[in-house]
Amino acid sequence: MTTTMTQAIFKNFLGNSPVWYKQAIIAFLVLNPFILYFAGPTVAGWILIFEFIFTLALALKCYPLQPGGLLAIQAIAIGLASPETVYHEIESNLEVILLLMFMVAGIYFMQSMLLWVFTKLLVNVHSKIFLSLLFSMVAAVLSAFLDALTVTAVLISVGVGFYSVYHKVASGNKSNHDSDHDHTVDDALDDERREELFKFRAFLRSLIMHGAVGTALGGVCTLVGEPQNLLIAEKLGWDFITFFLKMVPVSMPVLAAGLLTCVLVEKFKIFDYGTELPESIRTILEDFDRKEDAKRDRRDNAKLGVQILVALFLVLALAFHWAAVGLIGLTVIILLTAFNGIIEEHQIGKSFEEALPFTALLVVFFVIVSVIHEQHLFSPIINYVLAMPKDIQPGMFFIANGVLSAISDNVFVATVYINEVAAAYKNGTIDRAQFELLAIAINTGTNLPSVATPNGQAAFLFLLTSALAPLIRLSYGKMVMMAMPYTIVLSIVGYLAVTFLL
Repeated sequence: MTTTMTQAIFKNFLGNSPVWYKQAIIAFLVLNPFILYFAGPTVAGWILIFEFIFTLALALKCYPLQPGGLLAIQAIAIGLASPETVYHEIESNLEVILLLMFMVAGIYFMQSMLLWVFTKLLVNVHSKIFLSLLFSMVAAVLSAFLDALTVTAVLISVGVGFYSVYHKVASGNKSNHDSDHDHTVDDALDDERREELFKFRAFLRSLIMHGAVGTALGGVCTLVGEPQNLLIAEKLGWDFITFFLKMVPVSMPVLAAGLLTCVLVEKFKIFDYGTELPESIRTILEDFDRKEDAKRDRRDNAKLGVQILVALFLVLALAFHWAAVGLIGLTVIILLTAFNGIIEEHQIGKSFEEALPFTALLVVFFVIVSVIHEQHLFSPIINYVLAMPKDIQPGMFFIANGVLSAISDNVFVATVYINEVAAAYKNGTIDRAQFELLAIAINTGTNLPSVATPNGQAAFLFLLTSALAPLIRLSYGKMVMMAMPYTIVLSIVGYLAVTFLL
């Protein structure tokens, strides 16, 4: 009876999770608190950090909020950090939380305009090299003013939309497809159609990857490009324009190098790039676009016009710092919903689905950061680097941040390092000029090498776990391989710029 009840409890507690996950959770809950408690605060703190980075590295197996959240709760329970310190950390970074909550939700209501822009590019530009360059540039510009997650969501919508159009024509199926049915259709196609589909997948895969890397190229440039940018800017008191100008010596050479890489990999057809869109599929997509334009009425055009006007407002509001970034995002939500007739609560609620899980994860980050702060875990490392000659410190910070960001979340890495450097500045260890140089190195070090793996950037992880990835056969290994030329070029150019141009 007891055994049956125990089994029932665990079944209800963990649902239909894989067996390995159930066993890991049980072992973790039983053993980990004792290990941390008896290890001593310093050792326990480092164990906690490595465990947390491990949860980030396995983000594809389980979203880091749950395992990371359990670690955070344990850390507070055994006294590695106090709830007051955590609350203070959250209070200090409230603007970043507001950015994630409201700005991402606000851009959700602009998706039809952004989708329209990317669709026109794909249909009207016939040169693959030029199209890839445009995708990367447009994604970079949009990510500089919007949010990389939202721009990636638009890229995914474009990819799924066009794949669905071809899929229906090729299969004669008017219903929505799933991956199982997709494989069935593959088997049913003749050799010519199968080759056509293979090329179309490769074509979409390369475009989406160019766009995803473009979000990193633009995201490093401005205060709202990535969540950690705002966090770094807050520590130094930089507004939108100041942040942009401070990053220019690194961000502009990197942007140029990134766009040049885009052209070269397409021209020489390396790293799975360079596949052209088959003409038969282009005809299908052009047909679809004409029909969509014909269906668009005055109401649709008015909505598009409203989104364009609000996008202009957004750019001006950010450029002139009319309010905190999160409040500007809330204004965007109000304007777009009010003037586009979105008046029901559940319609508005959908816009928060993408941002809130990561917002919750960011709060967990702050718990781990509080542990690092209270236990002074990174102080010896920071002090060691700060004892080096001043001219090599930025380059060392770029490397340290880059390596960690390639295997774990770049927001977490940036949060840890900027807090430690800010503390060194307050203590008088470094002056204001050096503080600014190290802040630039931290921002660029976390934004650029992190394209190496999906673990580094939330936008890459979002793409890999999306409905589009299996359709275009974008696996973890494929993404790492396609990102490799960008990783090498951006890391080298970024390091050289940080070392010699700052």
